[in-house]
Amino acid sequence: MSLHLYDTGTRSVRAFEPLEEGRVGMYVCGATPQAAPHIGHLRSGVIYDVLLRWLRRSGYAVTFARNITDVDDKILTVAAEQGVPWFAVAEANQRVFGRGYDLLGCLPPTIEPRATGHVPEMIVLMRRLIDKGHAYAAGGDVYFDVKSWADEYGALSNQQLENMRSAGDTPNEDRKRDPRDFALWKGAKPGEPAWETPWGEGRPGWHLECSAMATKYLGPVFDIHGGGVDLIFPHHENELAQSRAAGDGFARYWLHNGLLTVDGAKMSKSVGNVVLLPDLLGRARPAEIRYYLASAHYRSLMDYTDAALAEAVSAYQRVEGFVTRAAEVVGAGAADAAVPAPFAAAMDDDLGVPQALATLHETVREGNSALASGDHDAARARLASVRAMADVLGLDPLSPQWDQTGADDLRPVVDALVAVALEQRQAARARKDYQAADTIRDGLAAAGVLVEDTPHGARWELKRD
Repeated sequence: MSLHLYDTGTRSVRAFEPLEEGRVGMYVCGATPQAAPHIGHLRSGVIYDVLLRWLRRSGYAVTFARNITDVDDKILTVAAEQGVPWFAVAEANQRVFGRGYDLLGCLPPTIEPRATGHVPEMIVLMRRLIDKGHAYAAGGDVYFDVKSWADEYGALSNQQLENMRSAGDTPNEDRKRDPRDFALWKGAKPGEPAWETPWGEGRPGWHLECSAMATKYLGPVFDIHGGGVDLIFPHHENELAQSRAAGDGFARYWLHNGLLTVDGAKMSKSVGNVVLLPDLLGRARPAEIRYYLASAHYRSLMDYTDAALAEAVSAYQRVEGFVTRAAEVVGAGAADAAVPAPFAAAMDDDLGVPQALATLHETVREGNSALASGDHDAARARLASVRAMADVLGLDPLSPQWDQTGADDLRPVVDALVAVALEQRQAARARKDYQAADTIRDGLAAAGVLVEDTPHGARWELKRD
């Protein structure tokens, strides 16, 4: 069976046929770094890393672009609340995202473009749309005219234009020809970052950014566009509309991962149930966290509970235990053996990781039996298969990535993850919001991070048992 993927655009599982034989161009919507990554962001990172690994294991040369939306309404809001420059918010949080992905074993993208570095490409795209009659300038803003694309607008999200609400993406709705028109460019406002364009100073709209970056690095037509299911509308619908209206074929397959809830509820700061990576590191090692995040089917809704994480920890440790024992008896070998046919069939069936894991664990059981009976040839063969399968999932216990010998090895990464929380706490103390500062400190303590205020600033250390 060849690789088949569920395409949101056709709402069907389709055979994957790349634009160019042996090569794949893949774009995934990355972070809008207004805050540190939560468990939902991390799940998305792991999911597309598994896809990347399977594509490469299947023989494809993959160009993987994952963008950074480093200028956005949310970032500007947080910067204003904290009294710091907008770019400082974006940069600090983006570093935490990057180190979080690294900690969980995600391979680096081929290119990680930033929105702020691609304004010239955005200007060109807007000019193309205006020239074709699909966009218009109004009072310093530039809008996409959805009625000019009415026959196709809504196809990705399976909606009808007449049933859509106002875009609600600027305070200048009276400038629009239609309230459903969405902003390509937002005119400059006092105190906000701005770039010069033929239509006046301002900053880009979210949707425009991704179209410009995707086509710059992958071409006007490329293979796969990924992101969370929450991005289907309006973000991906608008990306598709503006790109096709400008004359680009754009993405040929649209993949969307399911969302993640916590104890059955949507994550929310107001509810206080946002799970961050430092929270998880108090309960599991990075490889175990990755196992948990990869274990459900990528399109499924995933509900985080401490019990579910504990089950994943036990499951990974069973794999780890066999690999460690077998390597001591028969030698480690390499992780580049062929994967078993049932594993490959599961992965080719829309990345069926749950079924692939079933094959992995069955092979572990067979390997343990071979070790117990002294059949070293069988144990060696099972070890090679287990490592090959685990390598596809980024979970090979013998990978240098997972050679964690103690909490101190994690300090540089945890330091980055905690830094943003400490900055927020310091900002709260500076504005004399001591209740907020104490809440942040208590949250860090619950995650196993002890904070001490000193004359030289706050310092932290991991809680010791």
